[in-house]
Amino acid sequence: MMQTFSQNRWFNRVVLLAFMTALIIFASWRLASTQDISSRLQDVYAYLADSSSRMNASTDTLIKNLQERLHANPEDWQSYSLLGLAYLQKARETGDPTYYRKTEESLELALTMQPRDYASISAKGALALARHDFHSALDWGMKAREVNPDRTYAYGVIADAQIELGRYEEAVQTLQTMVDLRPDMSSYSRISYMRELHGDTDGALEMMQLAVDSGTPNSENTAWVRTQLANLYFNSGDLEQAELEYRLALQNRPEYVYALVGLGRVRAAQGNVEEAINYLNRAVAIMPLPEFVITLGDLYKAAGQHAAASQQYELVAVIETLHRANGVDMDMEIALFNADHDKNLTETVALARKAYENRPSIHGADTLAWALYKIGNYEQAQTYAEEALRLGTKDSLKLFHAGMIALKLGNEIQAREYLEEALAINPYFSILYAEEARKTVEILQK
Repeated sequence: MMQTFSQNRWFNRVVLLAFMTALIIFASWRLASTQDISSRLQDVYAYLADSSSRMNASTDTLIKNLQERLHANPEDWQSYSLLGLAYLQKARETGDPTYYRKTEESLELALTMQPRDYASISAKGALALARHDFHSALDWGMKAREVNPDRTYAYGVIADAQIELGRYEEAVQTLQTMVDLRPDMSSYSRISYMRELHGDTDGALEMMQLAVDSGTPNSENTAWVRTQLANLYFNSGDLEQAELEYRLALQNRPEYVYALVGLGRVRAAQGNVEEAINYLNRAVAIMPLPEFVITLGDLYKAAGQHAAASQQYELVAVIETLHRANGVDMDMEIALFNADHDKNLTETVALARKAYENRPSIHGADTLAWALYKIGNYEQAQTYAEEALRLGTKDSLKLFHAGMIALKLGNEIQAREYLEEALAINPYFSILYAEEARKTVEILQK
């Protein structure tokens, strides 16, 4: 269940860059012409070296100052653009999707006054990514690229959308252009993800380490990419190195939620469920993101605390309602959650089909495969499970799904191969399913 909301990796990356853009523009407003504002998109890291320790306060201060500017001058389109970026960052910091509507309103006002503002157009793409509207994100990213093809931010939006739409070859080309224009944290981390999708774990680790090394010490964005590096180690079964990287992220940012969750997963893998629950509770108290809440519920379930698990699962429904009310497409995430927890399975298959139509990626195919498996439609499930593995992704959860589907179809040899591969890659891949995979392999080996 740990990969249910994996799309956060690109949302965090794209929104962080948008916010850093806002900070740079705001800090140097009086020195920059309109044309210079877009050119300053690439100058963000130097500013963050001084401001990263006060990131949250800076966001609130920025929003307040921009609101005061707009109160004094309602025709100031630059302030509307920056306010939209600041609201988007606030959504990232808090996990509160109500900021998306504020973002949209501010950016629309900016674009009404200045239709070719690169920052606003790019931010519209980032907003669409956050809402899982990948077709719109792709459109906005391309519009931004037309305005200024020499800036890399739009290429990140385009690549993220292409990946979620299953257009992997196009995404590779987009990322090549991006890294050629500017080899930096943003491009390195995306290339790492692309290598991971294609099963090149060593290459993914190499590029994510480059992303970490290119970051500003002690900054939030460096902590984020370091956490992604730790996740790569965890997903390859290296608990020791994963814990080291999570702790390095926490060394300078003690309450960094993504690293807290990572340590929780490590503790669960080590069999210390109680300590894992403590880490997840700390993270959820700070930022109740859906994937954190689901993981906490699964940990309670593993600990036999079923009432506590049910409370977390019920909270997922509340979070879903809030996200949908603010324009976020939750179909794929909720379909996988429901399939994992045997909720409304007939409706879940329909939801998974809709999700796959809108997001025909390997993740969409895997979700649909698992939903079909849960209602006993094993032949169709196998078709989508094979599609989910078509890139050669070394994803233990996808291999587990494929293995269980093969087993139901009577192909014990293939089932055993899939399940053994899943456990060889990462024997701790799932709170819910790792033990089931081990027991199934033991039976198939007899």
